[in-house]
Amino acid sequence: MSFLLVIVGPADEPLYQLEFGTSRSGGDGTARFREDARPMNQFILHSSLDIVDELIFKDAQMYMKTVDRFNNAHISAFVTAGNVRFLLLHDVKNDEAIKTFLNDLYELYLKTIMNPFHEHNAPITSSAFDGRVRALARKYL
Repeated sequence: MSFLLVIVGPADEPLYQLEFGTSRSGGDGTARFREDARPMNQFILHSSLDIVDELIFKDAQMYMKTVDRFNNAHISAFVTAGNVRFLLLHDVKNDEAIKTFLNDLYELYLKTIMNPFHEHNAPITSSAFDGRVRALARKYL
């Protein structure tokens, strides 16, 4: 099972991206996307932003479950109050684990942007943030 996480800012600028695999069921945490599918994954996530933007006005929930599908890839979304979108492309449907992962990621994101040295809507390059996201992924996915 492979995952692609992208955090997209309010002006559709990418703030963070991580590709990882499952650590459950004997997985080693390495993404197993085919090389020819990697550019397509970016396109799938980018195209799902339009769907997420439409759903923001229809549903007041932050977690939007599966908002789009392409072949066997599912896209789950989480939208913050500041219109920052967390998009997770995954090939297995596990709504409860994904919801918990995205909620904990939101808490981690808030702690990161509340840092007075973090520039607003700038890409997140912190190795501590990256390590904590990877730890959340190992824990839930």
